[in-house]
Amino acid sequence: MPNPKRKHSKARRDKRRGANSKIYGANLSVCPQCKSMRLPHRVCPFCGYYNGKPVMVIETKEEKKK
Repeated sequence: MPNPKRKHSKARRDKRRGANSKIYGANLSVCPQCKSMRLPHRVCPFCGYYNGKPVMVIETKEEKKK
């Protein structure tokens, strides 16, 4: 197996490694209950529903103040 003749710089190495690590935005879907954006296949953090059924009880800001 051939070996490199000269050392590649750190910048050249990091450019090659960083080319495959692009940052993508979150893949969001609309909650059918409250119409807010949420991650797919997760409980909605705003209404607490998943698959049309209530799973969690979400407290509103007024309830937290009491």
